[in-house]
Amino acid sequence: MDFQNYEQLTFARHDNGVLLITMNRPEKYNATDEQMHGEIARVFRDVSDDPETRVAVITGAGKAFSAGGDLAMVERMAGNHERVDHMLREMSDMVYNIVNCEKPIVAAINGVSVGAGTVVGILSDISIMAEDAKLGDGHVKLGVAAGDHAAIIWPLLCGMAKARYYLMTGDMLTGAEAERIGLISKAVPRDEVLDEAMRVAQVMATGAQQAIRLTKRTLNSWVRQAAPIFDQSAAYEMLCFMAPDVVEGYTALREKRAPAFPSAS
Repeated sequence: MDFQNYEQLTFARHDNGVLLITMNRPEKYNATDEQMHGEIARVFRDVSDDPETRVAVITGAGKAFSAGGDLAMVERMAGNHERVDHMLREMSDMVYNIVNCEKPIVAAINGVSVGAGTVVGILSDISIMAEDAKLGDGHVKLGVAAGDHAAIIWPLLCGMAKARYYLMTGDMLTGAEAERIGLISKAVPRDEVLDEAMRVAQVMATGAQQAIRLTKRTLNSWVRQAAPIFDQSAAYEMLCFMAPDVVEGYTALREKRAPAFPSAS
C-alpha cells in the first residue's frame, strides 16, 4: 500500500496488522472536499489488496469524525453535470469498496459524523461511537435525496420505521441513541472510543483470518442484495444537484438559517 498517494488521510501501522487510518482535516472538522472524498472512495480497495493489513480502523483527527461534505464542494457541484457525474461514480466506489473490502473495518466515531463520514461509520463492519457524539444523514436538509449509503444500510440496521424517520427528517441522533436502535455496534464514553476500536481490531487481527473474512463476506451479502436500491438512491441524489433546492440548501447552511426551499414555496 503506497501511503504517498494520499494527502488528507494519514496512516499508522500497529501490531498484528492493524492499520489506523485518520481523516486529517481537523481545521475543517474533517469535512470532505474533492480530495478527501476521492481518497476515502479508493482507500479500502487499497486496504483489501494490502498484504500487511489484517484489520483497518478509521477515525477522525481532532474533535470530529467528519462533518460531511465541504460546502464549497457542494456549491461547485450544484448544476454542474460533469462534477455530478464524477461524484456519482466516486460515491459508488466509496460504498462498494467498503462492502467488498476483504479485511474487516472498524470505525472509531470520535465526534460528529455527517455525510461521507456517516457512510464510512455506518458501513464499517464494526462501529464504535462516542455516547454524546452526534450522527446523521443531512441530505434532505441540503435539498437532495438521501443517497450514498443511506438507503442500502439504514433499514437493515435499525428497521424501516427508524430509517424513514431519520432519513426523511434529517434529524441527528446521539451515539447512545444510535446504539439503542441498532444503527451502530457500541457506544462508549468519548475518551474510550479509539481504545475500544483498537481493542476490537486486535481481537480480529489475532483471530482466524479466513474465518473472519468469509464471515464478513457472507454477512455483506445482505447489503449486496440492496445494491439496486443504492444505485437508485445515488442517482436521485445527483439528480437533485441539478435542481434549485440544493442552492437554497447550501446557502442556508452557510448563513446559519432555516432553508426556504423553492419546492416548498
